[in-house]
This record gives sequence, structure tokens and C-alpha cells, in this order.
Amino acid sequence: MGKRFDGKTAIVTGASRGIGLAIARRLVDDGARVVITARTRDALDAAVADLGGPSVALAVSGRGDDPVHQDEVIAGAIETFGGADFLVNNAGINPVYGPLMALDLDAARKTHELNVLAALAWAQKVHAAWQGEHGGAIVNVASVAGLRPAPGIGFYGVTKAAVIHLTEELAVELGPNIRVNAVAPGVVKTKFATALYEGREEDVSAAYPLKRLGIPTDIGSVVAFLLSDDAAWMTGQTLVVDGGLLLAGGA
Repeated sequence: MGKRFDGKTAIVTGASRGIGLAIARRLVDDGARVVITARTRDALDAAVADLGGPSVALAVSGRGDDPVHQDEVIAGAIETFGGADFLVNNAGINPVYGPLMALDLDAARKTHELNVLAALAWAQKVHAAWQGEHGGAIVNVASVAGLRPAPGIGFYGVTKAAVIHLTEELAVELGPNIRVNAVAPGVVKTKFATALYEGREEDVSAAYPLKRLGIPTDIGSVVAFLLSDDAAWMTGQTLVVDGGLLLAGGA
């Protein structure tokens, strides 16, 4: 039997580890070829080996908000695997922690550039190079911090709220041949989120009805669903994947 993503190619940004790598792994398991991006070449090479080697994965290192890098990744996907059917905008940063009144505005600009504008740029370029003619699907990785106030990571939440709205705008503009959805994770056990739970995981988990933090595969499976034909009548939606945190009043 064939797998549901046989013959499909996905670009996953920020995929050398954590949520991005788990998304890429799930897509490969479901038959896709993947092009993964991140800044560190060694980590990307290790990720390619983990995913099954160059027959299923291509790594291109660079900054997610660099237009030259974006062009190189998309060209690599088409030249190596024959398309760019799926785009997963996972790359993101949160370089500061603290109240908005003390926020360094240069850090805020940098965060907005990668978390929001780069996501739009990737969508524009993939549309121009492939999806505009052939169709496809996009998933943006947002956050529950984009749905509720999140003191300490407030501006990160502002950017993720923008990603959620960007998802809706793109869904309206790009239908019917391109679907655009998002996921909004709670705290997932990754290096990126370490500051949110390290040394107090039990206390943090207690706020979740499911009494545990997320793991990267929890997000990978939902992204794969949104890209698949199982979600063929879904667009512009943000699926909250948070162990019930928002239901319990958390953020």
C-alpha cells in the first residue's frame, strides 16, 4: 500500500531539532520527501541522517529571513524532489524574556522579522515557484501565547497572534487550490522552550488537564493531519494542541 504523502515534497523551516524535526520525521514516515532548513549545518546533517538520508531529505542551511536562502531552499526542493507541495513555517525566535515595558525594540524587530514577515515571504515564494500552479498546503506554527496574554514572552505572543491572523488572510486569498492552517502548541519539551519549564516541570504540568507537557511528536502528527487530504475541507483554522491548558485558564 502507498502512503498518504507518496510523491509529495515538503519544506519545513527550523527543522534541525525539536518540533520542526518531529514534523519532518512524521512527513517522511508518511511517504513525503522533505527539505529542512536551519542555521547550523552540522545539526542539519545529523537531522538528514536521522530522517533516512539524502533519498528522502535535503538540508539547506541559512537564516530563515534571508531572501537568498529562501530562494535556494525552494529551488533545491524542486530540482531535487520535483516540487514544493507543502510548506511548514516552523522557524521562530524568542530572544528576550521579561515585561514589554523593558523590551529592547531592536530585539522586537528581529523577532517580528523572522516570526511573521519571513513566514509571509516563504508563502509568497513557494506560491510563485510551485503552489500557484500546482496547488498545495501550508501550515504555520503559532503558539497558545498568540491566543492569550503570556507575561514574560509577551512580544513573542504578539508575533504569534500575527501568524494566526496571517494564516486566515492567506487562506482567504489562496483558496481553493491552496489550504492554509496553523497549530498553536502549549509548552512542548524542546530546547527552545527550556526556560518555561526547566527545574519545575511537575509544577508547570499541573496546570494542564492532561498533566504533562507536550512532546514534539504531539505537534508533528497534527501538522501531518492538516497537510493531508483528511483535512481537505479545512482552511484558515488554528488547531490548539496544548493538553487542555487554555480550557483550564492558562496561557
